[in-house]
Amino acid sequence: MNNTTIQLKTKERLNKLASSDFDNLQPWMIVEAFNKGTVNWCRRQLHGLNIKQTGDEQSKAKIDDLQVLLKEETVQLTNRDLFVETTLVLPSDYFEWKRISANARNECCADSRKMVVYLAEEGNVDELLRDVNKQPSFEWGETFCTLKGNKVRIYTNNKFTLEPAILSYYKQPRRIEILGVVDPYTTLISTVEVESEFKDDIVELLIDEGVKILAGDIESMNQVQTATGQVEGNN
Repeated sequence: MNNTTIQLKTKERLNKLASSDFDNLQPWMIVEAFNKGTVNWCRRQLHGLNIKQTGDEQSKAKIDDLQVLLKEETVQLTNRDLFVETTLVLPSDYFEWKRISANARNECCADSRKMVVYLAEEGNVDELLRDVNKQPSFEWGETFCTLKGNKVRIYTNNKFTLEPAILSYYKQPRRIEILGVVDPYTTLISTVEVESEFKDDIVELLIDEGVKILAGDIESMNQVQTATGQVEGNN
């Protein structure tokens, strides 16, 4: 869906098309509200805080709706005591964790082995390293990782080495920009037209998310309730 249609639909939902207040709704406000609404909608779908209480990949619809945000990147690892750590911090467009995959080697095995890497809590590291059923194991092809300081730590317990890993994550949703309109995030006039990456039926929901924000800003409670009902009823 192009940005012109998004603007028209937003103004229509707010009853601004034929209103004397029409000029009070600036294009940059629509851009900001749509982009903020997109982040709000994505977080609800990923965390399961929507009307159906389903998170990412818990239904075919969620898989289909959110797959556009999935991204993977090869990350280099640096050896530390008991674990390896990603050399660089998480990617700048990182939004939410999905998984990390890595191959391991040890002195007794010439071939690398695919490891299953579970995300664990930093507070449980000592217990996991001590528990024979949960500690890193090359024989079972299992270990765990934690997130700390915007880096990933994969624990080896000094029992094996890891090759560069593949980090899979949900990226930040693309922010729309309207050519010739001030981008509220950079305060610069946009020199390109950037459209939403979501399919049109999702963009319809994102428009309602933006309308909900704008209606709350102008204290139009009827529009807030209508937009909320539309976006939640179709999740």
